[in-house]
Amino acid sequence: MITPEPDVERAAGIITRGLAAVIDLFVVLLIMGALYGGLVLVRLVYSPTAFSLPSLNAVFSTVVTFVIAVLYLTGCWTVSGSTAGAATMGLRVVGRRSQRVRLLVGLLRSICCVLFPVGLLWVVLDRQRRSLQDIVFRTRVIYLRGAR
Repeated sequence: MITPEPDVERAAGIITRGLAAVIDLFVVLLIMGALYGGLVLVRLVYSPTAFSLPSLNAVFSTVVTFVIAVLYLTGCWTVSGSTAGAATMGLRVVGRRSQRVRLLVGLLRSICCVLFPVGLLWVVLDRQRRSLQDIVFRTRVIYLRGAR
């Protein structure tokens, strides 16, 4: 059996990337819950006698969730290359030359990932284990060195 060289960056597969995406979804939901809890506390502090829970608007909640998810993914990918899910699974998003993803690329990639998460399934069909977003934005998701 041939083992890969230790310096070769291995592309992450669908299972690892899928688990990382699920962890990231929970992180975004946790952030949303914290924002809602903060809103409740602010309303309680400013009008304790007339307090009621804020009503949820589906359109507003969807837009806020979209914005939070895009900001979370963009920030993580451009600063460190890893979201909480990616770090847990030992992954990093890199550009063409294994460098950190630039801000514009990270922003556009995150918008596409949030709007079209099914693009991740292309990893199963692609020989180089790239999602549709990886192909379009010339990025790769690799295992961190030393991770197996």
